[in-house]
Amino acid sequence: MSEKLEGAARETALSDLGGRGWALVEGRDAIQKTFKFKSFVEAWGWMSRMAIEAEKLDHHPEWFNVYSRVEVTLTTHDVSGLSTLDVALAAKMDA
Repeated sequence: MSEKLEGAARETALSDLGGRGWALVEGRDAIQKTFKFKSFVEAWGWMSRMAIEAEKLDHHPEWFNVYSRVEVTLTTHDVSGLSTLDVALAAKMDA
């Protein structure tokens, strides 16, 4: 189970995530980022690698793929908002 981000830990995480291109989703306690690749194959390959990482964390993203673009939204339904799992998965996606 993950821990909901609150207080100073939340502010620190959001500052770090914002510096890496993640933004809060309006009307939801979630973060979103668009990843762009050179081709559909590169985008799909990245999604396949991230699916394995998500499965290891038992935390699955909301995502949408069109050609070379992947839009990712992260939130944790178990805590009704952002959690440490979202931060961990965002870090893996950014690596």
